[in-house]
Amino acid sequence: MWLISTEAKFSAAHQLHGYSGKCEKLHGHNFKVKVTVETDTLQEIGLGIDFKELKVMLIDVIEKFDHCNLNELPEFKAQRCDLNPTAENIAKLIWDNLNSKIKSQNVGNRYICSLREVQVWESDTNSVIYYESE
Repeated sequence: MWLISTEAKFSAAHQLHGYSGKCEKLHGHNFKVKVTVETDTLQEIGLGIDFKELKVMLIDVIEKFDHCNLNELPEFKAQRCDLNPTAENIAKLIWDNLNSKIKSQNVGNRYICSLREVQVWESDTNSVIYYESE
């Protein structure tokens, strides 16, 4: 089994509703995202998935977060009961969007891999990991 990872970054502002403390005010972070896929099958040339293609998929998912107020994105608006843009919820959102992209790459056996986890840092020392157990 192989685990294959790539990272990307984005900068964004957010505020946490219902939170008592500094984070209830609008503030910003330089977020880092690491995604890991797993595979037990390699292509003829020895790749599980091309790092470049995995990174392109990740950037495609997170580019809408870059340099914006996360609270204003549709994913965090009132139709979702004002879902707070916490690192936990951001990681789940990235998982949902990236997982569908990876599954589409598996069509036709181009790659045989699955998303293992999404890790989101909102600072150098604070991160959250989202994964789904089978």
